[in-house]
Amino acid sequence: MLKMVVGLGNVGREYEETRHNVGFLVVDRFALRQGWSFKQAPFQASLCRGLLGQDEICLIKPLTLMNRSGEAVRSAVNYYKLKPTSENLLIISDDIDLPFGQIRIRARGGHGGHNGIASVIESLGIEEFARIRIGIGRPSTKEEVTHYVLSPFSKEQKKGLDSVLADALSALELWIAGKLDSAMQKFNSREIATG
Repeated sequence: MLKMVVGLGNVGREYEETRHNVGFLVVDRFALRQGWSFKQAPFQASLCRGLLGQDEICLIKPLTLMNRSGEAVRSAVNYYKLKPTSENLLIISDDIDLPFGQIRIRARGGHGGHNGIASVIESLGIEEFARIRIGIGRPSTKEEVTHYVLSPFSKEQKKGLDSVLADALSALELWIAGKLDSAMQKFNSREIATG
């Protein structure tokens, strides 16, 4: 079975280590763990593929801006003739409404104010795909939200980032194994691991 995992983020060196690119960070770490390499896809994305057991895993990083991520996801879905469900399509994104380090997993739902997820929903015309949302917290001052999400993690957040990414990878692996409910039970009720 083909399973598509899309990490959301923005392309470009200036965005590499920013909070908004946590989706890219997760798929990059997963690819590294598997020994897979990204290459240009025949659509607007970086792509890497490999086999895990009986499943073909397709990792996607859209090369569009975050707010147009849905265009790349729709192209990937069409290219692979995938009928998206919560079992075969997973989107990984940041979430400013969750405290830093908190992970939420859902089988479906709305965009929750996230422009990348909104673009995916609009482009696919459905909300029935799995998602892992990774809390990046809100600015502690009245700093503009756009500036905050497009800025690097704070020194304090960087200390806990490896642990957060490890949790996200565990959730991803449970989803790949067909254990979405287990992933939701394990992570959705968990208290914040880092501050």
